[in-house]
Amino acid sequence: MKSTSWVALISLLGLAAIIIYSSLATGIRCEVCITFEDRTACRAVDGAEKDHALAAARTNACAQLASGVTQTMACERTPPLKSTCTSR
Repeated sequence: MKSTSWVALISLLGLAAIIIYSSLATGIRCEVCITFEDRTACRAVDGAEKDHALAAARTNACAQLASGVTQTMACERTPPLKSTCTSR
């Protein structure tokens, strides 16, 4: 094999190791369930911090329930039916 092939192989293996490590790293998993306009959606998100994971889960749930900026903003202000976070 050429030396450039070895460099490419080592780089790909390094990238794979980083991806695997970051997916197994400790963090927090939050699940949020929201009812908006008589529809309910639940979404779970993994994150490094509780606040960020909760916000992302709420945004993902509202993406399923709302269309347009006005509805999205109203949905994200709706209190969730369920909001749980666990360490992973």
